[in-house]
Amino acid sequence: MKRLNIFVDETGEFGFENGASELYGVSFTFHEQDDDISNELIKLNDRLNRIGYTNMIHMADLIMKRGDYKIFNIPMRKSIFKAIYHFSRKIKVKYNTIIIDKRYIDNGRILKQQLSYEINRMIKDHEQYFNKFDKIVMYYDNGQEVLGTILDSIFLRFDKFEHKVDFDHKEKRLFQVSDMLTYIDKYDYKYKNKMSFAKSEKYFFTDDEIRKIIRELGKKRF
Repeated sequence: MKRLNIFVDETGEFGFENGASELYGVSFTFHEQDDDISNELIKLNDRLNRIGYTNMIHMADLIMKRGDYKIFNIPMRKSIFKAIYHFSRKIKVKYNTIIIDKRYIDNGRILKQQLSYEINRMIKDHEQYFNKFDKIVMYYDNGQEVLGTILDSIFLRFDKFEHKVDFDHKEKRLFQVSDMLTYIDKYDYKYKNKMSFAKSEKYFFTDDEIRKIIRELGKKRF
């Protein structure tokens, strides 16, 4: 049975109150089950073990020095980022991120419509690719139930679609890759559209570093 695994994570929220995010993004990591990534996964976990951090990598907290990362200095946090980044660069997967600019809309209903449109367009543009699989399994923890409902309504067009909500976030490193992509692609959107950056964002990456990251990951874009 030919199986496609899809790992999904989001950034931003559906609200529009003061202080809400200006951008809403959803990142997809597509992994064909037949493509073995076990060796790269072992290398990633070994590298993290040497660094001294083996838990789930959460990019926003890593960049902003929150949660698990409060006690880590910038070189260690950069080492953790480089570990997941080089893993994402070497494995055989495809990536896609959808960014909705909330500055040009004013309510959640329109945001849902735009998000549904963009996800449907992604599937339509690559319909032959999706149709070659006997089973599609999506890993999304329904961190935002609204997004989970949108994803289900769209992907249920495929006969053997399964949505896994409960899974080990630490074990599923590809889910963490999608988490990384939400941050990287949001940063890229801000850069291209001359939007302001948080202080921690400007501090963590140089412009040259982020451009190189975007360029290298671009080779795997869907």
